[in-house]
Amino acid sequence: MTITAFTSGRVPAGHAPEVRAAARHIGRRRFLSATGAAVALAFAVDLPATGVAAAAELDTARIDTHPFTLGVASGDPQPDSVVLWTRLAPLPYQPDGGLPAERIAVDWEVARDETFATVVARGTATAHPEFHHTVHVEVEALDPGRVYYYRFRTGTWLSETGRTRTAPAADSAVSQLTFATVACQAYHDGYFTAHRHLAQDDVDVVFHLGDYLYEYAVDSAGGARGYTDRVLPSLFDHEAATLEDYRLRYALYKTDPDLRAAHAAHPFVVTWDDHETENNYAGDHPENAVSTPEFLLRRAAAYRAYWENQPLRLPQLPAGPDMRLYRRLHWGALAQFDVLDTRQYRSDQAYGDVPHVPGPETADPSRTLTGTTQERWLLDGWRDSRALWNVMPQQVCFSQRKMDLNPAAKVSMDAWDGYPAARRRILDGAKAAGVENLMVLTGDVHVGYAFDVKDDFDDPASRTLGTEIVATSVASGKDGSDRPANWATYMTANPHLKFYNGRRGYARVTLGQTRARADFRTVPYVTTPGATVTTAASFVTEVGDQGLKPA
Repeated sequence: MTITAFTSGRVPAGHAPEVRAAARHIGRRRFLSATGAAVALAFAVDLPATGVAAAAELDTARIDTHPFTLGVASGDPQPDSVVLWTRLAPLPYQPDGGLPAERIAVDWEVARDETFATVVARGTATAHPEFHHTVHVEVEALDPGRVYYYRFRTGTWLSETGRTRTAPAADSAVSQLTFATVACQAYHDGYFTAHRHLAQDDVDVVFHLGDYLYEYAVDSAGGARGYTDRVLPSLFDHEAATLEDYRLRYALYKTDPDLRAAHAAHPFVVTWDDHETENNYAGDHPENAVSTPEFLLRRAAAYRAYWENQPLRLPQLPAGPDMRLYRRLHWGALAQFDVLDTRQYRSDQAYGDVPHVPGPETADPSRTLTGTTQERWLLDGWRDSRALWNVMPQQVCFSQRKMDLNPAAKVSMDAWDGYPAARRRILDGAKAAGVENLMVLTGDVHVGYAFDVKDDFDDPASRTLGTEIVATSVASGKDGSDRPANWATYMTANPHLKFYNGRRGYARVTLGQTRARADFRTVPYVTTPGATVTTAASFVTEVGDQGLKPA
């Protein structure tokens, strides 16, 4: 199936009053400025309906510059289906991408081989100007558990070739799955060298755990990249807040050749954290002192740009400032992946969102990171799971992480430590569902951690319920170090913490029938390109006997 038509989006009832109030001020607030119409589109959309063209069709012979400047991507593999993505942008650093506001026909094809000698599916999609000429194609009727190659064409222009794969058949016996986890790729902090190595790694799928981009300004030299061979436009040198801003920021990131290579090599499963919208926002609560309606407009713009620029399916299409990103994928009978969203529905951070000792605010049982609906969905999914491994890709540190050696230690208010009742419900739900092989995947903190997930983190002798693999950043935090200044403190204060490294890179995990192995892949620097990759440490955990041991 090719997605070429969309139904009209509606603002959910819970946010309609705030959004309508903000809409009355379109045109006079600095936040909306010249992009008022575009931001309005982000939350109150009359999108192309079935069989109706919202704009004239462009004669593709008029495209005189290569339009596939942002590469190709695939994602969310199912046993018979995968979603393909691209965007047409001959001039990606211009707000319109160098194209008129007209719809464009884009041909696509999927083959069993790189030479496209055996094409198994083909069709034509429409790149709508309302979606910034992005294309999302859900290709169906594919064979389970196999590699495919894909490409796009418009006019005389041909995209690069992407490589993707489908998941194994439901409940089928699968001996092994290898996946990678990545997070936190601040363009202005360094090169995406980790992605270049990931593109060459033999993994089946990549989980991106958030902070795909940062809303922060990027100067003409690319920040820490220190460009001397190019000058970035000044339109990147301010914080992103509008739909146009976010769209342009994705264009900047997706022109990075290392990120493009990783997307072309592997299917991605993506979820966001905070910086795709604004640092440390919590549900409807912004970091900055703006009204809720104004923040919801910003969130609507950010969410729309996120969907446009990721290989996501139609059910993830946002409706105003709301977007259901949590979802479930399976890899035969070997693994169930419950991909969480811990930003959109969370309670505001306690104690002003600064490190703090646990107290009455954090202990409030009503506090949540996932919201009630998503939490119930997760626990019900575990109850019904028949997978050997239950894996929870999400954003922020799940395990307890004491930050000092005091009897009452400070912990992060932005992580699960700031929501202990919610974490307790998750752990109790896993036990009640009989989940024996639980693995949590995490990003956010710009370091690599390996945790044993304890039933009671304050009792080292308590049962180990699972493991947590925290991927370091791709670039955020610049070069980093093998042992950050607080290394000894953290390792002493948290006996369930088995590994801590502050370099950049990614984590590679292999799930098998008897054990899982995690390899922490790191590079020594990112402020200059070309670093080699090494394995900083490897750990295994056994089926039915959770707990990390050096490999």
